[in-house]
Amino acid sequence: MINVGVFGASGYTGFETIKILRQHPQIKLIFATSESSAGGNMSDIYPVVWDVPLVSSKTAPLDKVEAVFCCLPHAASMPTVLRARQAGVRVIDLSADFRLTNTTTYEKWYGVPHTAPELLQEAAYGISEINRSQIRETNLLANPGCYPTSIILALYPLLKAGLLNPQQPIIADSKSGVSGAGRKASLKTHFVEVNENLSPYNIGQKHRHIAEVSDMVGRFKGNGDNIIFSPHLVPISRGMLSTIYVGLNDDQTSAQLQNRYQALYADQPFIRVLSDGQLATMAHTQNSNLCAISITVVTPRQLILCSSIDNLGKGAAGQAVQNFNIMFGIEETVGLI
Repeated sequence: MINVGVFGASGYTGFETIKILRQHPQIKLIFATSESSAGGNMSDIYPVVWDVPLVSSKTAPLDKVEAVFCCLPHAASMPTVLRARQAGVRVIDLSADFRLTNTTTYEKWYGVPHTAPELLQEAAYGISEINRSQIRETNLLANPGCYPTSIILALYPLLKAGLLNPQQPIIADSKSGVSGAGRKASLKTHFVEVNENLSPYNIGQKHRHIAEVSDMVGRFKGNGDNIIFSPHLVPISRGMLSTIYVGLNDDQTSAQLQNRYQALYADQPFIRVLSDGQLATMAHTQNSNLCAISITVVTPRQLILCSSIDNLGKGAAGQAVQNFNIMFGIEETVGLI
């Protein structure tokens, strides 16, 4: 058994992580933290029939664990991750604090100084299907954001083959369930605001996840500055669907693209490339660690990709556990659906 802890257990991502960890046959949960509910139990703040005691982060026994999942907001995560790494504990960080290797870029998008820059070069960006070799060796895993996961997994076969036309924008129109906004109450996530509504937000190159997508596109010699991203909030609890419009630099048939995607993802247990004519929907992946991708050819050089994930699953806790499995040499599918 591998002893682990969870920081930030009371948020949606922390709660989802604990639900998965409780079912994992090779993990023992040693502690879970919540600053607002320390001294209580998980059943005090969520309607569950099982209990996990909650402690403050200051009293979390890092000497009793081999790894921690850090489910804290950006900026708040940095000191906790630094403390864990100084204690020799491996970290899976679900915040944005270690996803970008450049402190200037981080500070531009997140508006706060990076207080642990010495750890940035140590961190591996954790899209499991792309960076598996780095994930296996790292002691600090930067779990990707939900929107970037859905977009990058859809683009990866085209990026890898050098098929994207750098002169044309990548347009990503994405929809997320309300849990993606976090558990803290706000006007935009109020029931009356969300119910029977569809709301764009942070459009016009304002959303922080653009930095992640741009960075990954740039790694494949694509035009990372040519991304147009429009996120939307939809009145469901969980789920995510990205519709992505791209131009190619070479003619491709539907059969060629299907073969390319199927071949690249054939051995990936959590990727489903849908058959020609099928379209990915949120229902394909809700409550799972799956990513479903569909390909629609508009013209030989224009595509529409649809990419579906669960924002709390493959977009957060599920992928975090998948990365944990890779880090510790466990079969990737263990504990996941």
